[in-house]
Amino acid sequence: MTLASMRQILDHAAERGYGVPAFNITNLETLLAVLRAAERSNSPVIVQASQSARKYADDVLLSGLVKAAAQGFPKVPVCFHQDHGSTPEVCESAIALGFTSVMMDGSLESDGKTPASYEYNVDVTARTVAYAHARGVSVEGEIGVLGSLETGGGEQEDGHGLVGTLEREELLTDPQQAADFVAATGVDALAVAIGTSHGAYKFSRKPTGDILAMDVIAAIHQRLPYTHLVMHGASTVPEDLQDLINENGGHISKTYGVPLEEVENAIRMGVRKINIDTDLRMALTGSAREYLKANPGSFDIRGMLKPGITRMEAVCLERFERFGAAGNASRIRVLPAESMIQFYA
Repeated sequence: MTLASMRQILDHAAERGYGVPAFNITNLETLLAVLRAAERSNSPVIVQASQSARKYADDVLLSGLVKAAAQGFPKVPVCFHQDHGSTPEVCESAIALGFTSVMMDGSLESDGKTPASYEYNVDVTARTVAYAHARGVSVEGEIGVLGSLETGGGEQEDGHGLVGTLEREELLTDPQQAADFVAATGVDALAVAIGTSHGAYKFSRKPTGDILAMDVIAAIHQRLPYTHLVMHGASTVPEDLQDLINENGGHISKTYGVPLEEVENAIRMGVRKINIDTDLRMALTGSAREYLKANPGSFDIRGMLKPGITRMEAVCLERFERFGAAGNASRIRVLPAESMIQFYA
């Protein structure tokens, strides 16, 4: 079994100065693409599932699928991560299913839409950390609210995200508050708000400092040099995938994601976990559209999905290589949960 905690993988990444892609999965196809790319590139990987993905795929089946896949790829250290857990209870249920890492997102209230107070965030995150660490499970927290610095609004992805608008300063993580939050909660990793958002429509133009606040990452890393930072909404939304969808019957308005060179810059400033979802969705749906357009009489589901697996795998390979994770899987000695419990004690 190669399931590992997020803390083990990110500690290694910090020691060697690389970043680890965290890919959201929904089904067998996305999981296969991620793990095949990880195996080919000898990369550790974080596989994560949102609450809506758990509901869609069924908790027990999804958990069993990941565990079985981990056994099928024995050379790949795999962290199984709960993305955007909205309450301590959601995180506890993930741990019971075998997730080796959880995110307690207390930046929003339990409805996943309303900005929460700092005190609320500290309370729910600290409670989750205490529960998780006692079981050898690592925890990601979030301080600041994800949203667009262009519009002031959030992007509701799978029913999660800010509803309404906020002022610029409310959409950026305060570096000193981030330091206070880590001290108060004991989180293993910290997601920060710098102007990125979920979904495809992140920026209306190639982002510069006024709408992608990389200086905030630098300021947080200066105060928290030993804390693993997390970049959410980090898909690049490649132009070729937009074209693929649009040329085969879709309609994606011109949009921009986070350039890979900006992610590489963030890694140099302490970002260790980089969340990617939209790029895989676009690769799979674009490939399916292309196949169905070329084969209008086909009802071969596997024929429709195989090109998407190949295209998603290529996306994952590029991320592993660009983020510096490639070649590092075989260098990590995965510790059992019992050892992590002792580590946290």
